[in-house]
Amino acid sequence: MKYIGAHVSAAGGVFNAPLNAVAIGATAFALFTKNQKQWKSTALTDDVIAKFKKNCKENNFSPKQILPHDSYLINLGHPEAEKLEKSRNAFTDELQRCQQLGLIYLNFHPGTHLKQMSEADCLSRIAESINLSLQQVPDVIAVIENTAGQGSNLGYRFDHLAQIIEQVEDKNRVGVCLDTCHTFVSGYDLRGMDACEKTFAEFEQVVGFKYLKGMHINDSKTPFASKVDRHAPLGAGEIGWDCFKYIMADDRFNGIPLVLETTNPDLWPEEITELKKLAGLTE
Repeated sequence: MKYIGAHVSAAGGVFNAPLNAVAIGATAFALFTKNQKQWKSTALTDDVIAKFKKNCKENNFSPKQILPHDSYLINLGHPEAEKLEKSRNAFTDELQRCQQLGLIYLNFHPGTHLKQMSEADCLSRIAESINLSLQQVPDVIAVIENTAGQGSNLGYRFDHLAQIIEQVEDKNRVGVCLDTCHTFVSGYDLRGMDACEKTFAEFEQVVGFKYLKGMHINDSKTPFASKVDRHAPLGAGEIGWDCFKYIMADDRFNGIPLVLETTNPDLWPEEITELKKLAGLTE
């Protein structure tokens, strides 16, 4: 079964996210459980938690169909001790919020070395950060998102993801989210069925599909291997529809949230409908 949706608004309270997802025909969704541009967050109340769980249950969203995303401020590989500690505390808080809401995933960007340490040391620091936070919060899986490779961001190569996973102590508590735009602009071709076959075969060899816990389904405004992260509506960018046809037809992408982050929310119902057709879920 393909679970298809989008990153929806949680304005007014996280309990609104599942309602916003249903309104666009989604069977999966992503959300921020707090303001992603602020360090501090308002604690989740029992009432908010109960409303969120109720709205999910009534609209048939199980935890495996939901992919919450952490704050963009967090850098689990930060080279400076004080800022690293701040990021680690914030990441632990994000895990706790997911756990309170009954969610099983937390999607995050791995981190950046800011040109102040080696890639290998930064990857090890990211893994150490994950280990420390997972020790404090049960049940939630840390889901590493591959990046576009802008600036000094790590995670744009499959081997970066593999190196982090290798150093995470509990392999059952770590996974990967592949963003199609990030994958493409970081240098893995997705233009056409043969290119997709090659790229995902490499992902299986280097990382393994057993770690794939979700995907962001985006076309790219910028060219192949540009390392510039600019999303586009499906079929309106440099990747094209073949990639999304490939994903929807392949059982390896079943049972995980497939989440649109395309740039025009008005198109999300149409894009979701088309993806469902490609997956054989509707006529």
